[in-house]
Amino acid sequence: MVTGHQGPGAGGGLAAGGIGAVAPDGRRRAEILDTAAALFASSGLRTSLQDIADACGIRPGSLYHHFESKEAIVVELVQRYHAELDHIAMIALKGLEGADPRLVPAKIVGLGTAIAECAVRHSAAVQFTFYEPPAGAGEELVRLAGRAPTAIESAMLTTLRLGRSNGFIRPGIQLATLADRICKTMLHVGLGLFHQYTAVHRVAGLLCAMMLYGTAVAPAQDAELDRSAAMRAVERVIQDWDGSDHATAGDRASLIRRAARAEFGRRGYEVTTVRDIASAAGLSTGTVYRAIGSKEELLGAIMSSFSQKVMAGWDAALGSGSTAVEKLDALAWLHINVLDKFNDEYKIQLAWLRQSPPDVPGPGWSLPVVVRQLKALLAQGSQLGQLRLESPSSDLTARCVIELTWIPEEIVRNQGKRAALIHVRDTVLRGVATR
Repeated sequence: MVTGHQGPGAGGGLAAGGIGAVAPDGRRRAEILDTAAALFASSGLRTSLQDIADACGIRPGSLYHHFESKEAIVVELVQRYHAELDHIAMIALKGLEGADPRLVPAKIVGLGTAIAECAVRHSAAVQFTFYEPPAGAGEELVRLAGRAPTAIESAMLTTLRLGRSNGFIRPGIQLATLADRICKTMLHVGLGLFHQYTAVHRVAGLLCAMMLYGTAVAPAQDAELDRSAAMRAVERVIQDWDGSDHATAGDRASLIRRAARAEFGRRGYEVTTVRDIASAAGLSTGTVYRAIGSKEELLGAIMSSFSQKVMAGWDAALGSGSTAVEKLDALAWLHINVLDKFNDEYKIQLAWLRQSPPDVPGPGWSLPVVVRQLKALLAQGSQLGQLRLESPSSDLTARCVIELTWIPEEIVRNQGKRAALIHVRDTVLRGVATR
C-alpha cells in the first residue's frame, strides 16, 4: 500500500532543492527512502540495511553514501511524515478562511481523508511514532517519535468549532476530544487494519460518516444502554478477569511473561530480544530459555490468555438477547476495559495486524473470525431497522466498526472508562451531528 511518497518532502524534497535540483544523486536517495519505507511498513525495525540494499539493487556500502545508518533513514522518514501533516494542517486552516459554515461536513471529511492518505503514504513513520524507539536510539529519533501531531489536531478542532457555531455539531460534545479521536482514527488507517484497501478515501469517508452521523437508527440513551442484557453479560466476563497472569513469589514463568508482555508492548515484538526480556525480569538469558522456550512460544503463551478473555466477552455480548445497537455498545465497553487492563497485549495485537505478511501467525484473537461475526451482527441490525449502514455486510464496514469500538488509549487514560464509553456512544452510535 506504501508506494511512492507524494506531497511536501516527497522523495528528498526536505533536502536541498528536492529531486530535480540534485539528480541523479537525489533520485537515488529518494528511491532508497521509498524502498525503506515500504520494507519498514511491512516488517518493522527488523528490516536491515542489507534488506534495503538488496531491494534497491545496490551494495550495502553504497547506502552509506546517502545515509550514515539505518536510524538516519528512519529519522528522515519521520521528518517528512511530520512535514506533510503540518502542511495538510496549514492548507486546511487556509481553506476555512471565509468558508461557508454549511460546508463544514465536507471540510471535516476532506481533512480526515487527507490525514488518512498521509498515514498510508507514511505507514512506516506512523509505526515508528506508535512505539518507543529502540534502546540506544539517538536524541533526534526519540524527539521525533514522541512528537504529537498538534498542528493537524488544531486544524481539526478549528473545523469542528465552525461546525458547532452553525449547529452542525450538537451541544454536549467535547470538541477537543472529538478532534483528537478523528485524527488518531485517520492515522490508524496507516497501521494496517485496512492495508488491503487501496481506495483510502473510501475508508476515511466511511469512518467519518459513522462518527458524524452514527450507526444507530434511533439515538440510544445512556440509561437504556447501561442496563441492557449485553452490557450485563460483558460485565460478568470483566468481573471474572483475575490476577492469574501476574507474577507471584517463586513463580518464574509468570514473572517472565509479565516482563515479556511489557517489553513487547513498549518496544514492539519484532525488535524485542530474549536478552531484553531477561534484563527486565532480572534473570539470565539462559534461565528465560529454560523456563519458557523461544520468543515465539512466549508470545503464544501471553496472547492465548488474552485472546480467551477478549473472545469470552465477544461471545457474551453476541449471545445476549439485546439489540444490535446494545451489542455494539457492550463490545465497546469490553474493549475499553481491555485497553485499561491489558494494554500491552492490545499493542502486541495491533502490531501484528499492521504487518503484511505477519511475522508470527495469528497471536491473539482471530481477525477473520471477528470480522465474520460482526458482519452478521451488522446485517441483522440493518434488516431489523436498528442500524443504518451503507453496506452492513461488507468486510470494510465491519473493519470500520471494529476500529471505532477500540477507542484511543489516551482518551481512556485521561478521561476514565465511563467518559470514554459516553464518547464511543456519541461517535459510533448516536453520531456527533445534530439529527
